[in-house]
Amino acid sequence: MTDATQRVWELMEKFSICMMSTWNGQELRVRPMSANLNRERNEICFLTDMRWHADDEIAKYPKLALSFADNGDQKYVAVSGRGAISNDRGRIKELFSIPAKAWWESADDPNIRLLIVTPVAAEYWDGRGKVASYSQHGDGRGHGQPSGCRRKAKSIDGLAWYHAA
Repeated sequence: MTDATQRVWELMEKFSICMMSTWNGQELRVRPMSANLNRERNEICFLTDMRWHADDEIAKYPKLALSFADNGDQKYVAVSGRGAISNDRGRIKELFSIPAKAWWESADDPNIRLLIVTPVAAEYWDGRGKVASYSQHGDGRGHGQPSGCRRKAKSIDGLAWYHAA
């Protein structure tokens, strides 16, 4: 695992909640979700409820985005990925925790589903007291970005990881 990939995972591990954006065919939907990271499997997992229709959205439109933020330290991670829904009861029980009890009485609730996100690309801002901007247009010059903000992109394990510096 390269340094950039490792840093993305390290930053994500600092956040217990992220904002997930999905597409339902007509509009974007954004919701807070409790993230469970698994570096070895290259997965970010969530427990969801089939009654909330996220599973229907993701089955039809699997592309989604995750946003992690620590405003105090100005550290941010944005992940683009593909989602898949699973009814793996063993993994659901493994991930079920005290926060999940706010939504379900036990891991045996038949409505719980496992949402598995496989990252495709990520960007991170490791502020250390200031936030750097990211531009899809190259080095940021002439695109409303502060001078000196550049995009560094690397292909790591088949994924594109970006670090705004």
